[in-house]
Amino acid sequence: MTATLSVVHRSIGFEVRRRPYEVLLDGASVGTVEMNGTLTVTLEPGDHDVQVRAGRQASARRAFHAGDGEVVAWRCTGKRPLPIFLASFFVPSLALALVRR
Repeated sequence: MTATLSVVHRSIGFEVRRRPYEVLLDGASVGTVEMNGTLTVTLEPGDHDVQVRAGRQASARRAFHAGDGEVVAWRCTGKRPLPIFLASFFVPSLALALVRR
């Protein structure tokens, strides 16, 4: 039997960088996902990892287990820093964490 990986590129609100993301499954490219689009890939059941990247920027590799006949879904967006930036006004140590990246 097989499992399915579904990667959705969706943002709540406004996203400045709307380019497609390349999706890597176990380190190998399996396709791209456009803004407001979905990439669906069939894979063997077992342990895998997924990563998305756009140009030089890449997410961390996320490990997951796909069971037989299971659909594993991931959502990616480029909006993560905004809440951290806003929170840094209240917790200044967060601002230092952004600068050190």
